[in-house]
Amino acid sequence: MQLIDIGVNLTHPSLARQRDEVLARAQAAGVYQLVLTGTSLEESEQALAFCEELDGTGQRLFSTAGVHPHDASQWNADSSRQLRALLAQAPVRAVGECGLDFNRDFSPRPQQEKALEEQLALAVELQLPVFLHERDASERLIAILREFRDRLPAAVVHCFTGEKAALYGYLDLDLHIGITGWICDERRGTHLHPLVREIPAGRLMLESDAPFLLPRSLRPKPKSGHNEPAFLGEVLREVALHRGESQEALAVHTTASARAFFDLPLISQTPSPSAD
Repeated sequence: MQLIDIGVNLTHPSLARQRDEVLARAQAAGVYQLVLTGTSLEESEQALAFCEELDGTGQRLFSTAGVHPHDASQWNADSSRQLRALLAQAPVRAVGECGLDFNRDFSPRPQQEKALEEQLALAVELQLPVFLHERDASERLIAILREFRDRLPAAVVHCFTGEKAALYGYLDLDLHIGITGWICDERRGTHLHPLVREIPAGRLMLESDAPFLLPRSLRPKPKSGHNEPAFLGEVLREVALHRGESQEALAVHTTASARAFFDLPLISQTPSPSAD
């Protein structure tokens, strides 16, 4: 089975300091392609640099570029220009991580909405898909997306943890849904068990969100306590269980969805783990 991890924070210090080993373990676990998440202009630049440095084939590592709602207060007149330059680079395949977070409100909500709308406008202009973040803001996010959706090629709500009404609202807009190890958490993720059955094949993708959201069902657990792409198979196992699908069938359609969404090349043989 080949898997694609659509959301990994490889620039996070816990992963960046052992990035070669992380990538080697991912490949050994069948996770052959990874999309590195850009959460700020600086992180987006670093994610792009990692793609160029670590993937000599241009077939394995890709990235997003955007400004997370936590950092929306830093969005200014020059941010759009800087982001546009990043989005012109070949490894960068989506706008984001962008969106709304009304749970922590690290940036004022009007600034979150402004930064989101300007990034959506860039995605429309450049015809790139969007990698979205949302917490406690589904109704407002849906309202904003409705104004752009007909002109956007695609959008995914990454790390979906919401309730049925939010899921149906996103599916009504023909959005993709990213599922993480949250579904493996017996304390707070069990509401996702029946909901993942409602996501049509072709709209479902899998992600680690590493180094965060280590699947609590994983055995044995890593001593570091950090998640990594090599553990994406545990998310696959849990999602397949609750969808009533085989892991093989789930791997096939989620990988196909991710490849089409991010316009990734088909890998016909095991790629080299690094540019070396």
